[in-house]
Amino acid sequence: METQQVLNSSNEEESLKQETFRSRRRRFKVSNMSFEEMVEMVDILKRADYVGKYGPYLNPNVRKAKIMTKVVKSLLRNFGVRQSKEQLRKRWSDVKLREQDQYRRIKKVLLKSDVQVVVPNSVISPVTVPNG
Repeated sequence: METQQVLNSSNEEESLKQETFRSRRRRFKVSNMSFEEMVEMVDILKRADYVGKYGPYLNPNVRKAKIMTKVVKSLLRNFGVRQSKEQLRKRWSDVKLREQDQYRRIKKVLLKSDVQVVVPNSVISPVTVPNG
C-alpha cells in the first residue's frame, strides 16, 4: 500500500516537472509567411551558407542554430513577426523541397536585387544640341 502511494506521488511530481518545463518553452502562433518574409529568410540563409555548400564546418548544428537566430531577429525587427526557429526550419524545408515554383520566384527576386545597374556618365549628362 505504501509503495503504491510512493509510486503515485513520484509520478505526480514527474508529470508536474514536465508540465512546468513545457510551459516555460516559448510557443509562437503559427502563421503563414508573406512572400516578402520568405524572401528575407531565404536571403539570410543563402548569404550565410545555411546548407553548407561552401565547405566543411566544425559544428554545423551550432552554426545553423546561430543563422536561424539571425532569421528570427530579422523577421521580428523588419516585419514584427515572431516565429520560432523550429517553425522557420520547417518552412525552409517546405519551400526548398515541396514548393519549387515559390522557391524559383524567390531566387529571381534575390538575383534582381543583387544586380546593380551601372549607368554610364554620358547618358546622365545633358546633351547640348546646336540651334540651327
